[in-house]
Amino acid sequence: MTDTHEHREANPTAHPEADRGTPAAPLPLSGVRVLDFSQVMAGPFSTMLLADLGADVIKIEPPTGDQTRSAMGFKMKGPDSMGFLNMNRNKRSITLDLKSEAGRETFYRLVETADILVENYRPGVVKKLGVDYETLKAINPRLIYASISGFGQTGPWADRPGFDLMAQAMSGVMSVTGHPGMPPVKAGVPVADIGCALFCTYALLSAYIGRQKSGEGQYIDASLFEAALAFSIWDTSEYWGTGVVPGPVGTSNKMSAPYQAVASKDGYFVMGATNQKLWVQLCGQIGREDLLADERFASNPLRLRNRAALIEELEKTFVIKTSDEWVDELLAVGIPAGKMSTYPEAFESEHGRHRNMRLEIPHPLEGTVPNIGFPVKLMGTPQQIRRHPPLLGEHTEGVLAEIGLDAGEIAGLKARGAFGA
Repeated sequence: MTDTHEHREANPTAHPEADRGTPAAPLPLSGVRVLDFSQVMAGPFSTMLLADLGADVIKIEPPTGDQTRSAMGFKMKGPDSMGFLNMNRNKRSITLDLKSEAGRETFYRLVETADILVENYRPGVVKKLGVDYETLKAINPRLIYASISGFGQTGPWADRPGFDLMAQAMSGVMSVTGHPGMPPVKAGVPVADIGCALFCTYALLSAYIGRQKSGEGQYIDASLFEAALAFSIWDTSEYWGTGVVPGPVGTSNKMSAPYQAVASKDGYFVMGATNQKLWVQLCGQIGREDLLADERFASNPLRLRNRAALIEELEKTFVIKTSDEWVDELLAVGIPAGKMSTYPEAFESEHGRHRNMRLEIPHPLEGTVPNIGFPVKLMGTPQQIRRHPPLLGEHTEGVLAEIGLDAGEIAGLKARGAFGA
């Protein structure tokens, strides 16, 4: 048995970067079927990455839909939130009520055709629904099944509801975020959710490669808590090496100084003199050779120890010019620097546009919807926009027809409550 299914659809329109005047190669995951049985962020983001690479991702939603469809505090033209539209492109949507016998029967038929399944219900819920790994493994031994949760499937915290906020707090991420002496600060982006999505994706692809050798699927247990902890390399290394519990250091760094945001004439910019050569060069470039003779700043360990005084001295000079002026001047001599941007400024920057980090996707209700672009680029098999983010249940009949159900059987399932009341 191979890792493809003959009924897979062909790849539709390619992303513009794929148009190189030669026939497009098949996407890396073309022929791989993924059942996305997840909601909100970590699971849907992981499966969207697989979909961008060519996987046939079928989003299995309850009759009320993914919670994210109705999230956020503003309305679009249609019923789906912009958040949903940015995490579910290239997927197909079907609705199933797994609390009904007919819904479960239909789900089992889909599992027979699947390579991968991703779910993110609280531990124990899928067992009650009869769609846990052990049950589905009996139907399809080749199935790779990933469970995403707040704290994993086992352990003292396993039954707790898991969200990015809780994972950031309980993993220690919030303890090192913000400025000393200030109230707790959450990382501005959902690092636990996105981190878990990325780690889950790497595990899914690894398991899929392994299945080509073993012929067997396997179970993957991914958690937001562990994903957040995995980002703590520098802080944990400091603690294990010194016994000192890490705390927040604002925009600065545990490894070198100066390396942080600094005040300029019109705001802030970031810069880093991360080694002795760059430190000497910085002092010369800004006309502060006097700092080279200051014993508090003679070496990187001393600069770290005296960081507050160091930045105070540097800002005496930085405030005489604008951020743009300093960034241009420092970059010209090879010192890393950058202006602090808002998200609109980053997306609309010359570089953001060049890297296609804003995509416009045709949509049946919205006209077009903006989407965050592909975060990495595959040069030989570029990711593609093949489908708009799906409407709720948009592909139910088509997907069920693919697995051999005719119109009469689908009508019978509907009458038995397979798709909700």
